[in-house]
Amino acid sequence: MATALTLTACNGNSAREIRVVGSSTVYPFTTAVAEAFVNQGSGHRAPVVESIGTGAGLKRFCEGVGWQFPDIANASRRIKKTEYADCQRNGVGEIIEVQIGIDGVALAEANNGPKLTLSKKDVYLALAAHPFGKDSNPARTWRDVNPSLPAIPIQVMGPPSTSGTRDALVELVMEPGCAEADPAVHAMKTAKDTSPYDNRCKRIRDDGPYIDKGENDNLIVQGLAQNPNAIGVFGYSYLEENADRLHGVPIDGVAPSYATIADGSYPGARPLFLYVKKRHLRAVPGLADFLKLYGTMWAPGGKLSRRGLIPAPDAVRAHALAILEQRTPLDPAGLH
Repeated sequence: MATALTLTACNGNSAREIRVVGSSTVYPFTTAVAEAFVNQGSGHRAPVVESIGTGAGLKRFCEGVGWQFPDIANASRRIKKTEYADCQRNGVGEIIEVQIGIDGVALAEANNGPKLTLSKKDVYLALAAHPFGKDSNPARTWRDVNPSLPAIPIQVMGPPSTSGTRDALVELVMEPGCAEADPAVHAMKTAKDTSPYDNRCKRIRDDGPYIDKGENDNLIVQGLAQNPNAIGVFGYSYLEENADRLHGVPIDGVAPSYATIADGSYPGARPLFLYVKKRHLRAVPGLADFLKLYGTMWAPGGKLSRRGLIPAPDAVRAHALAILEQRTPLDPAGLH
């Protein structure tokens, strides 16, 4: 606690800026709030927001409490039980979890692309490292996956293993596709040792068809412009921002859109989060005001929705605001 209470005095700087790390999907929304925060003219220094991926962001967030550590982690998935445990081992203490809205893991292609329509099973069979427990994935074209698809090479540009978007692709699309393709995995998922299930359903291939483009989603957008036969994987806001040159790839007949993500019919819909160190709230100048401003910008028709954030339902937004106002810490009992 002494570390937290002397946070602003450490490093001899009583005006330390707010520091945020994490998800590339949440990055544009937090950046928009940071810009509005500065434009308020409060005199606080401009927040520093880094896009390094959910996994890498939470790792850095959980390294400790004090001036040299981030105050907030952007996350495009929920914090894991193991990550929370790392935070506690490093003395971070209570963490506040706030859902800021909804997003979708969008599959997209260039407007002059082949107009693919895929199922979760197709995506699994195309991207799994070990489908059906095989040593490798023999599929090289989309027709190898499904005879109704064109015989063009499987080329999927996506984020790295540190990305929450990639985690969500696995959880929301590949795992259901794996269960549909291979009913034998149902027993594996509930077994004491889940490594055979993880190997069969959750590992993405690294032999070429999946192309790791790093944490900068704009590189994926550029890659699709250069290769019309490729598919990109990123947060929905990047698809909306580039609608003049990209379109969404339907999954199980449902294309990613504001409406289908908001109503949950799109298979890749997911919540987006902020994680905040409660101790830093007491010590970092402007941090509480920054979060309060965030809460005014995520409503329907607000500035963040114009940036591509899909507002959460009314009850979820009200709950998130109550968490911020009361500084209610996360209960780790429900983490996985």
